[in-house]
Amino acid sequence: MSAARSERPALEVADVIREHGEAFLAKHGGWLTDAQRQALRDLARCRTAALGGHVEQCPDCGHERIAYNSCRNRHCPKCQALSRARWLAKEVQSLLPAEYHHMVFTLPREVADLALANPGTLYRALFQAASATLRDVAADRKWLGASVGVLLVLHTWGQNLHHHPHVHGVVTGGGLSCNRQGVVEASPRWVPCRPGFFLPVRVLSRVFRGKYLDLLRQAVIEKELVFPGRLAALQETAAFADWLQSLWQQEWVVYVKPPFGGPGQVLKYLARYTHRVAISNARLLNLQDGRVTFHCKDYADGHKSKTMTLTAEEFLRRFVQHVLPKGFVKMRHYGLLANRHREELLTRCRCLLLAAAVPAAVPGPATVNEPARARGCPHCGSRRLAVRDLPCEDGSPKAPSDTS
Repeated sequence: MSAARSERPALEVADVIREHGEAFLAKHGGWLTDAQRQALRDLARCRTAALGGHVEQCPDCGHERIAYNSCRNRHCPKCQALSRARWLAKEVQSLLPAEYHHMVFTLPREVADLALANPGTLYRALFQAASATLRDVAADRKWLGASVGVLLVLHTWGQNLHHHPHVHGVVTGGGLSCNRQGVVEASPRWVPCRPGFFLPVRVLSRVFRGKYLDLLRQAVIEKELVFPGRLAALQETAAFADWLQSLWQQEWVVYVKPPFGGPGQVLKYLARYTHRVAISNARLLNLQDGRVTFHCKDYADGHKSKTMTLTAEEFLRRFVQHVLPKGFVKMRHYGLLANRHREELLTRCRCLLLAAAVPAAVPGPATVNEPARARGCPHCGSRRLAVRDLPCEDGSPKAPSDTS
């Protein structure tokens, strides 16, 4: 029987987990969360007999193909294509014929260390501070005087897999006229930003810093934070106040990239960033003698492409840092794109812009997820394929639930 499958990278994150995951769990399992354990388990079993699948048989030429089920874990490098295509098909309906800007809000390294121990609280605060900063500064008539549409996507990694929490933002280059509180006027007008310029970076940076530090203070007051290990000293009120003061004296990084050329480029960007995981299989080069080598870009050295080698243990330690808490939403909409009033506000925008919905080509799902009859037999082209299910190794007929 042929077990043919689509081409894949020679080395996958799953291979590292299957070969070294047991030793990693034996040494580090005590501090792993349930979500991190689940991710390691799911990725190791993805598209293997452990999850079951089905056999496609062509009655005309006799060709057979085994297709194993995907784990559907949102941290799996192999399981993002279908989720991304479905999400994009929905998101394209919200695009406007306007300029869009790309922004990045990054937490300082000291806060990132605390976020590792308190990911749910501090990642949520990152979304709150970044979105409020964009909405408040945009609503100020000194800068724009409009309610804008905001999509934020959380990334927690750098190219070397170290913890580097930041949110990427896609923001409309203009919006509906509003008051200083961001409430859209009863009879709004479309307020465009200046061509090629959105909002002043220095203002955004300082407002973002203030809002995030206020949220940190509130989290301490409400006793939402834990301070394990070397962070224990921050439990003292005076030490925490000094730490906040040191953060206040820093310039926080808010990066504004050149505006997108149009809605089509926004879609390409979203396709790249929204369902990205900490490291793709395509970046892996070698697994030998307990060491993993992978491609990375050195942004401090002119974005040069380099290679990095880590022990498998360190590679897995860095990888699991980026497994989000169960149920945490990593893509969020604000302003004109907030779910509550999205349709009403976007309709007003299109009327003011004298435009219908933006047509755009949305990438389709990966071929492996298409029905067998739609693909046809790869050997003779027949569409008369017969399909029979393969149960999971434990006898269960069902694939695991979607963890996204």
